Amino acid sequence: MTTTPHTTRHPPHTTLAYLILLLTQHIAAFLLLPLIIASALLTLLWIGLPFIILTGTLLRTLATSQRRTLTHLTHQPLTPTYHPLPPTGINRRASTLLTDPATWKDLLWLTSAPLNLLILALPPTLATHALYQATTALTPNPHHIYDLTTPHTLPTRLLLLTLATTLLYLTYRLTPPTLTLYTRLNHLLLIPTAKTRLTARVQHLATSRANTIDTQAAEIRRIERDLHDGAQARLVALGMNLGMAEQIITHDPHTARTMLTEARETTRQALTELRDLVRGIHPPVLVERGLHGAVHALALTHQLPITVTIDLDGRPTDPVESAAYFAIAELLTNTAKHADATHAWVHINHGRNRLVITVTDNGHGGATTPANGLTGIARRIDAFDGTMNITSPPGGPTIITLEIPCALSSQKTWPSSKTA
Repeated sequence: MTTTPHTTRHPPHTTLAYLILLLTQHIAAFLLLPLIIASALLTLLWIGLPFIILTGTLLRTLATSQRRTLTHLTHQPLTPTYHPLPPTGINRRASTLLTDPATWKDLLWLTSAPLNLLILALPPTLATHALYQATTALTPNPHHIYDLTTPHTLPTRLLLLTLATTLLYLTYRLTPPTLTLYTRLNHLLLIPTAKTRLTARVQHLATSRANTIDTQAAEIRRIERDLHDGAQARLVALGMNLGMAEQIITHDPHTARTMLTEARETTRQALTELRDLVRGIHPPVLVERGLHGAVHALALTHQLPITVTIDLDGRPTDPVESAAYFAIAELLTNTAKHADATHAWVHINHGRNRLVITVTDNGHGGATTPANGLTGIARRIDAFDGTMNITSPPGGPTIITLEIPCALSSQKTWPSSKTA
């Protein structure tokens, strides 16, 4: 079910900036419309196909910019669901553009550019007239206003100032409903169809499933490698030592005793490596104490001072809990390795059936998804339809927010925060 978009109230200067941005976008759309019509006519000849690709790409860019602005205005995500363009082939690229339902939605939005310009131009037009009247009334030697009269007398000037004040008040009162009307109209024009959303959802699930399978295969290979290079090698050495000790125990008991001591130490090291390996697969503290206790235990043993704040009324399901824990552990490891931070904060809460995790550090910033191993974290939570948002300007701080859809199990009461 799609909710009706509602424009959030912004400060006057922010609202003015949005109006200017929206006007600019629709002026560009108004200019792009005849180019698209011309390229459509040229498709009767083969030479029109490159123009279709050019104008279609420009239309996608402009519509995506409009969706992004509407998302900021309404705080409701409006994500485009375009078919990816083939890397080569004029016919294939043009065919993809023309058969994409999102392209026709964008064209419908484009044809509404004149109407949108009229809606958006109302508040700025009133404000412009108000400023024109006020400036004319306050000028020592005024000129004709609207080519009707010249305000030489004081009553005429006061009348103009009154009209200017009235127009400014009307601008103030009409701007919010104008933006609301505009956002609802354009949200309706740009929102993907149910079929398009379903297709995009299927594609996302297919990609997520493939990534999950690749991640699981890589994890299995890692476990095999760790077993082969670690515990398995030690157990082979243990068997050899025990065999040699068995052969010489009758005629050289001192050497056999030394070899048995080494075998005992090898056994201890193998057990330690097996415990570490099991802990890397699923930490026992996560099973026993849940995400709350596991994250606090992680913070206590971490090299950075970490402040942990958790507000949960229950436990997520085991797969979600495990994914959240390892995502937090990897984020903190990246912070220690790459951010040059001196402190980190972890906040976990649950609301609207979503587990929300925020990891913040006071490092130098500049973190991006492809770098610092963040892609693996995004893939890990993507398997649960989760999302990752990164805010990391140069100079810091870095704020990474993970959201994973899930429900909580039994109600529990835990301490709300702790500093490690």
